[in-house]
Amino acid sequence: MTVELAAWLVFGAPLVSFLAIVFGTRPSGQHILSGRLTALAMLVAWFASLYLLTQVLAAPGFELHPISYRWLEVGSLHLEFGFAIDSLTVTMLLVVTTVSFLVQVYSMEYMANENQDKSYSRYYANMSLFTASMLGLVLADNLFQVYFFWELVGLCSYLLVGYWFMRPSAAAAAKKAFLVTRIGDVGFLLALLVLFVHTGTFNIHELFGHEASDALLKSGFLGMTALSWATLGIFMGAAGKSAQFPLHVWLPDAMEGPTPVSALIHAATMVAAGVYLVGRMLPLFHHAPDTMAVVATIGGFTAIFAASMGLVASDIKRVMAYSTISQLGYMMLALGVGAYVAAFFHLLNHAFFKALLFLGAGSVGHYTDTFNMRYMGGLQKVLPITFWMVLIASLSLAGIPPLSGFWSKDEILGAALQASPLLFGMALVTVFLTAFYVIRMLYLTFAGEYRGGAAAERVALAAATVYSGAGAAQAGEGHGHGGHDTHGTGHGNGHGSHEVAILFIPLVVLVVPSVLSGLLNTPMWDGLAKFLTTHTIETTLGEHHLPFDPGLAALSTFVALAGIALAHQVYGAQAISAERLGAMLGGWPYRILQNKYGMDYLYEFLIVKLAFGQGLVAGLALFDKYVVDAVVNGAGSVSRAAGGALRTLQSGQLQGYGMAIVLGVLIITATMMIRS
Repeated sequence: MTVELAAWLVFGAPLVSFLAIVFGTRPSGQHILSGRLTALAMLVAWFASLYLLTQVLAAPGFELHPISYRWLEVGSLHLEFGFAIDSLTVTMLLVVTTVSFLVQVYSMEYMANENQDKSYSRYYANMSLFTASMLGLVLADNLFQVYFFWELVGLCSYLLVGYWFMRPSAAAAAKKAFLVTRIGDVGFLLALLVLFVHTGTFNIHELFGHEASDALLKSGFLGMTALSWATLGIFMGAAGKSAQFPLHVWLPDAMEGPTPVSALIHAATMVAAGVYLVGRMLPLFHHAPDTMAVVATIGGFTAIFAASMGLVASDIKRVMAYSTISQLGYMMLALGVGAYVAAFFHLLNHAFFKALLFLGAGSVGHYTDTFNMRYMGGLQKVLPITFWMVLIASLSLAGIPPLSGFWSKDEILGAALQASPLLFGMALVTVFLTAFYVIRMLYLTFAGEYRGGAAAERVALAAATVYSGAGAAQAGEGHGHGGHDTHGTGHGNGHGSHEVAILFIPLVVLVVPSVLSGLLNTPMWDGLAKFLTTHTIETTLGEHHLPFDPGLAALSTFVALAGIALAHQVYGAQAISAERLGAMLGGWPYRILQNKYGMDYLYEFLIVKLAFGQGLVAGLALFDKYVVDAVVNGAGSVSRAAGGALRTLQSGQLQGYGMAIVLGVLIITATMMIRS
């Protein structure tokens, strides 16, 4: 097998799967075969990625020669389709294909209740197209190709979040995700235009050259260099995809999609695309220190901001969503301070333990028919394997040694400490909050006694509606969106074990990297740091792998254990009442967090309704009516008036036309005689 063939297999296998489902299995009604085709395609892509890894390991500087094809040529514009294969590429390929394969296997049972419906094939077709798009994005050697697959990934996310489009909440969540991420994509598009205008190329490695950097630094507008504008635009696109403040609002609502979708798209792949893009372009960002500061600040703030909202969420999938936003903020913080290795080390670890957490959430939802943790409890007894898998992933997320999350989190904390005390403080507080909300989730879901699942939730909501009317119904909506994934499978009886092998096998596989992937970069062996530091990274950024700091490791572990201890006192030992604790704080912190700092209200009322509905859009409507329409209608009126006046000259009488010709000849003759 050649490198070129392997690259095409990685990208082409899921694409062929998509086409086979759309034109073969879906029309013929072979819906179960659709799932098997998707899983097989992921397995082929995984083996091809593994082959590329062996080739990169043997290559000097861990970079292979780019593979490029002429795509389109218009004048001086040359667009190419190519593959750039280096250590970062193969790392991302292995993460995407591994998680995707396990998610497809998990989906075969999880989505089994849909197997008599054509939507089952539609689900797998969208999953195949999404994975092909994500792999194409990672392999791309130029930004135009990146942007093409970037938009295709966004489209697939819209289709998968809105998979159950007949539910208004799912349809609204899909539209929200699509529109919010489009805001960021406008910045990305403008950045592409700025880069091309000033450098004449979209090729990523050519943009890293001194000539391109000098051209971008020497030109600019509005008091900033073209490089600053371009890098800010790229980060704007990344902030949309990776749900960074203030474009984070779409991700919690995206949990309306099926849980396997959340595990793949919203834990390990699409949301990591923004981090990947900034990391890939970091040699360019390195020349724009102001942009680097923006990336670090937004990342640090997003980490603590999202973690705080995870403290009060009652929907288990939304807890995971806020956790994902927070951890992506960690990665952006690392990139902003130049800790390239730490960022991708954490991305690698996070992909595995967060996918495990989402699939674990799907398993408990499959059993209880709800995702509302207030109606779970006691599941450790009936779902013991799921409990232990989720416990290990939770401790890894909290950063407890020696699990994988501890090693990468500690590197980011060290980089933040060197860069800024403020950034370090935000990151350290985030450690405490993360440990608290993840242990809270464990106690509410697995400890105590079973609280009835979806049946109890329906009774509670019905009672609240009777006693409080519409207001209570609206409040009940905030309790979570449980049970929608299972479409009423009715497993929530609280008796006996309902763990299905095909559901917990992917969890067992994912728990291995959740424990061991941290060993790829430890004080004893820093193989991942050396592998990720390619020749390009080394010449532009230098070595950014920080030495292990035992004191910092002890401090971060103590902070995490403090968060765990407090959560245990509140939700385990119940020595501290959560309600009393909220009352001591006046109740307002809980209300603020429950309302997500009012960000949804801000977007809905101040922007959608006030600014656009009554302000900007109303002004544009008046401009259209009294200026645009007036100009168009005025031009029409002038044309009609002129036509009406000239129409009288067209009498249709030959003698009149003859007289006009004679008069014309006489006038011309007289004019010539006078001039001579």
